[in-house]
Amino acid sequence: MDLGLTLWLSKQKGDKRKRNEDEQAAKRQRVDRGDEPLPIYATKFEESELKAEERKPKKKVAVMIGYAGTGYRGMQLAHDQKTIEGDLFQAFVKAGAISKNNADDPKKSSFVRCARTDKGVHAAGNVISLKLIIEEEDIVKKINDALVPQIRVWGFERTNNSFSAYQLVDSRIYEYLIPSHSFLPPHPKSFMGMKCESWAKTKGDTDAWLGRQEEVKGYWEKVDEDIIKPILEEYDDHTQSVLRRALYLQSEMAQDEAADSDVKNKQEQNTEGQPKHFAPAQSGDNDASEAQEGQGADGQHDAEQEDKSSEYKPFRSPAISEGTKRLRQAYLKAKRAYRIPEKRLHRIRDTLQQFVGTKNYHNFTVQKSFKDPSAKRVIKSFVVNPEPILINGTEWLSLKVHGQSFMMHQIRKMVGMVALIVRCGCDPERLTQSFGSDIISIPKAPSLGLLLERPVFDSYNRRAKGDFGLQPIDFDKYKKEMDEFKQREIYERMYHDEEEDNVFGNFFNHVDAFPESTFLYVTSGGIEATKEVTEGLAVKKGDGANRAEVIDDSDEDSDGGVVLDRLGDEG
Repeated sequence: MDLGLTLWLSKQKGDKRKRNEDEQAAKRQRVDRGDEPLPIYATKFEESELKAEERKPKKKVAVMIGYAGTGYRGMQLAHDQKTIEGDLFQAFVKAGAISKNNADDPKKSSFVRCARTDKGVHAAGNVISLKLIIEEEDIVKKINDALVPQIRVWGFERTNNSFSAYQLVDSRIYEYLIPSHSFLPPHPKSFMGMKCESWAKTKGDTDAWLGRQEEVKGYWEKVDEDIIKPILEEYDDHTQSVLRRALYLQSEMAQDEAADSDVKNKQEQNTEGQPKHFAPAQSGDNDASEAQEGQGADGQHDAEQEDKSSEYKPFRSPAISEGTKRLRQAYLKAKRAYRIPEKRLHRIRDTLQQFVGTKNYHNFTVQKSFKDPSAKRVIKSFVVNPEPILINGTEWLSLKVHGQSFMMHQIRKMVGMVALIVRCGCDPERLTQSFGSDIISIPKAPSLGLLLERPVFDSYNRRAKGDFGLQPIDFDKYKKEMDEFKQREIYERMYHDEEEDNVFGNFFNHVDAFPESTFLYVTSGGIEATKEVTEGLAVKKGDGANRAEVIDDSDEDSDGGVVLDRLGDEG
């Protein structure tokens, strides 16, 4: 154990905690003076009600909770935003677990969280510590009755008065759910697919690269032959040409210019010479032609890849609109029908195993250098469940990571890195290289799949009974209720959102179509490939790393982090 790092982290926690408390105290003073409105979670009772309230004893407790974060700004109390803690605090007041005298300020009850989950992120188990009035036997029921169904209090345990859920947590366990089709290789005609092949040839790595893709060999070629080709053959030659360009980002400028010239010449023909199914776009049509925009292998629109090789914007006919939608749906249906081979599961398992131990995660977060001591984190385990889950025709994998603490973005970047390595047929040793001093840009996998399963209090639990005569903080006693809640309120939301919005499909499609060298370290070219100058594409050299950070996210306005405690960690 690195005692120097431990002391440094302890000091940083204390410093940041003190600053946070000072800021909150200053805000409360402004509220008391009337300079700011009362927070939306606070209640100010009349003076007569406060005087009439019966005084009841308060006890320090650890409250075990679960929640689906959909529709909430996050876990932590916010002055004017709907949050999990805000609803919990109000429920405590309504149930009589917090007195009316303390209903205007959670600090009066020593309210402290274990981990702060961000916007939309779920938790099957989390812990808050505070002083509550718990003398009524049905107090948990009263609290839950005051909450919406997507927030539950599982129970509580008495603690010693100095207990802090934030200070005494040992580690956290997170689950990440991801569709198995996320590990399909990039389409051979996508930017990433072509670069994987070309770099393998350049480095003399073709046989090894193909060997790492053996279990998915020919997958996309079969889809194109059996599913895509029959759809394309229903259209005339010109429409087929436009639709094909809509499917794949062309890598050579000459190809783009030739195709643009071909389409432009056709447009300049009079209307009598137009092919069947081809008609001018209606006035006010906002859809740019797929022939001018990078789409990726499954035809998903990538607004960041506008081809500026020509100012000409060809007409978009109803046939092209219809064809594009049909092709998108065909690719999506094919991906959802995919069932991951056992050999590919083993590749995922073996790659995840490389995270175990103490590593330097400066590439898996933001604003941390290789030499920053706090970039080193301990991962106890990272596993994939060998039994996939089949939901509404889509196969899902459950990944679980157990670590002491996690930095901003870390878990999502860990998943993103493993997915890129496996799907691109990359040598797994590239993950080991990512812990080194070289700087690479790792995309964050969607926040949709992440949930905090539970925090671990082993050190406290060992002392609880012997030293304090108290019960341990144990989620296992609520396993049945938690499993039912996870299925109903968390998993079903994830499955529904993915089915409606194709979140994972769009994410990996954007990565595959990203027309820069930013992510090419997962090709046989390694770090060298990221220095490649990619000519004839819309993104200027130097912009790739910055733009790569925003191709995947809908929650950038909340800093994109998943779980963030006062140290700047995920929890």
